[in-house]
Amino acid sequence: MTGKLREIEEELRRRRHRPIPETGVWLAQVVAGYFAYHAVPTNIRSITAFRYHVVILWYRQLRRRSQRGRLKWERMAGLVNEFLPKPRVLHPWPSARFAVRYQSRSRVPESVSLGSARGAFSNGRPYREKLPFN
Repeated sequence: MTGKLREIEEELRRRRHRPIPETGVWLAQVVAGYFAYHAVPTNIRSITAFRYHVVILWYRQLRRRSQRGRLKWERMAGLVNEFLPKPRVLHPWPSARFAVRYQSRSRVPESVSLGSARGAFSNGRPYREKLPFN
């Protein structure tokens, strides 16, 4: 997470004087991509912390845009709610994700259990070879 936050900080430094909506759209894509990979069950605290740190980095860069104007947290909260996605778990538990059973080496899911996953040798299938590990 720290490596990604460093990359974001460097890119925000480069985009400091770009329009806020443009930077917000870019940040939304970055955060959504991070969530797409890391938003698994039991990882909600980590992705919430990532979003929080992105908000802090963006806030610091926006405050450095001008010597006079200061960005208040009320406006920053509005920007964050407008652009950045909320952290939520996007992937199911592995027991639900990997519950599909496959027949033999085929990637076609079974509708009902057909017995042994390897099939029977005495069923008259001449194309079935005896493998060395059988």
